[in-house]
Amino acid sequence: MSYALLFPGQGSQSVGMLGPLSAEFPQVRSTFEEASGAVGYDLWQLAEEGPPEALQEAEKVQPALVAADVAVWRAWQSLGAPAPKAAAGHSLGEYAALVCAGVMGFADALQLVALRGRLMKEAAGEKGGGMAAILGMPDDAVDRLCAAAPAGEMCEAANLNAPGQVVIAASRPALAWLKDNAAQFGARRVVELAMSVPSHCSIMKPAARALGERLATIPLHAASFPVLHNVDTLPRTAATEVREALSSQLYHPVRWAETIARLVADGVDAFLECGPGRVLSGLQRRNARSAQSYALEDPEQLRKAAAALG
Repeated sequence: MSYALLFPGQGSQSVGMLGPLSAEFPQVRSTFEEASGAVGYDLWQLAEEGPPEALQEAEKVQPALVAADVAVWRAWQSLGAPAPKAAAGHSLGEYAALVCAGVMGFADALQLVALRGRLMKEAAGEKGGGMAAILGMPDDAVDRLCAAAPAGEMCEAANLNAPGQVVIAASRPALAWLKDNAAQFGARRVVELAMSVPSHCSIMKPAARALGERLATIPLHAASFPVLHNVDTLPRTAATEVREALSSQLYHPVRWAETIARLVADGVDAFLECGPGRVLSGLQRRNARSAQSYALEDPEQLRKAAAALG
């Protein structure tokens, strides 16, 4: 069986995340201790105690989630499982994927995503914004929905997650408009996500430029396994191309459905969600129904995956 690692991003967080896994795998706590030293505050306390509002602030939740993703990877490694065929990270999860593939240092990634969160907040400005999942509509219908939003309000497709599941980045007035009007365009449901700022949209271009300047100072290394990037589903080997993909990611859609299709076409028949929550495992039921899927936040599923792949 050939497997790929999938690293979740913002929206997968919850107060108490990875508590059961930490009880059985000491790598979880030790990873958070290392991460806390890199960012200068207690990430484990934030993850376990919250408050929930703090776990929605981009500059805090992003390091916490990268730490969580890497912690699950280290727990998985401790079982001596074979190397993955490839990996992909959803949005922020791309940084964790690069850390686990040996491309980026853990401390560098944590400090970088903390900056990423601050830059995103600055780019959103006082007007702010957020993100909402539009369920039950094809991609072209979502495009028409966005085009019909009130004039002057941002409303853009941001995450192309699966057939019938697209996430929109929008201003606050546009989010309110979506809740009131999306059904008229054929949406079955609108679900606002736990995001304090919008991402993967045009207003993030200033943040992407500033992030690119910081990325230029971060040393990168050869990957131990391929990491597929959100912007075009392709892996990269040149450091300059990795940096460009990470900065461009902020204002381009996450092409998740295409990423999974590429992995399946390359022979992957099992997907391991390497982080908190089960968001990506849920998407697998739409994107690759015949493939095996394991959510490694659950100790039992982690051991089950190791037995199946060992």
